[in-house]
Amino acid sequence: MLKPLKIGRLSLAHNVVLAPLAGITNLPFRLLCRRNGAALAFTEMVSVNGLVREGTKTLALLKSCPEDRPLGIQLFGDSPESLAEAARMVAEYGELLDINMGCPVRKVVGTGAGSALLRDPAGIAAIVKAVRAATALPLTIKIRSGWHCGDDTYLEIGRIAEAEGCDAVTLHPRSRSQMFSGHADWSQIARLKECLTIPVIGSGDIFSADDCRTMMAETGCDGVMIARGALGNPWIFRQVLELEERGAVTPAAAAERADAMRQHLELFVQESGEAVAAREMKKHIGWYARGFAGAADIRREANSVRTVADLFTLIERITGTPDDHHAHA
Repeated sequence: MLKPLKIGRLSLAHNVVLAPLAGITNLPFRLLCRRNGAALAFTEMVSVNGLVREGTKTLALLKSCPEDRPLGIQLFGDSPESLAEAARMVAEYGELLDINMGCPVRKVVGTGAGSALLRDPAGIAAIVKAVRAATALPLTIKIRSGWHCGDDTYLEIGRIAEAEGCDAVTLHPRSRSQMFSGHADWSQIARLKECLTIPVIGSGDIFSADDCRTMMAETGCDGVMIARGALGNPWIFRQVLELEERGAVTPAAAAERADAMRQHLELFVQESGEAVAAREMKKHIGWYARGFAGAADIRREANSVRTVADLFTLIERITGTPDDHHAHA
């Protein structure tokens, strides 16, 4: 299942990576996933208009450290010129550039970026060509299968990306109109893999180590990108490595959950200060607090917590909780 992955000049230890997630994959979360074994992690989506106009504020999204490498930087925009300019601006901040052509959110699509690009294959060709000319970094694109169910432009776009110099393509096999509903059609990943010679990375509905193994077996993809499956679950990367090494995974005990939450909160405080950390960690605790007795109470209390000290107290309560792997609380 696991194997080294080469994307352009970048060689990764293995082929399971953390997706770019807006509002989630900041430095603290990336570090946590790396400590659990992610081979590559991506920044949140970086707006090229923000970079070109505001500079420093947007560059804050690229903040990294030696432990956070190799780093993929994901850009979103709709014009070849601005994306090429942004690629030049961020070249020294990471080891790989990705262009978002899959985000279905109205705010992004309304600017002509994200999955809106899927309606314009010629525009995608111009973008990849311009960015390829602007940077020597490994270059990838992340796409969905198409704009509407059934229009399936992904094969054409994959071929265009390869022809214009992309080093890999990541496919989330849902259309834009599906958003996150229904099931990702993994057979589309297999079809794209058959069409291209560059690596194809699969994404969509990966919530366990077993899902990773199944996707690779069913599609022949070169790598797997974990997105929502890592929320409150950074040990999914540890479990993928365990499944490969010994054919079984160790479930996350309550103590491991508490330890991950503690680390996450400490990294957040270090990075952003106590006020931001307290506010932002609430949503993460909502994801972490699953699968043990009293999890629903923890989630409820986290919503009303005001300080980092109170969050640490809440986390401490989880440490001694008996595990209940059948709980859906």
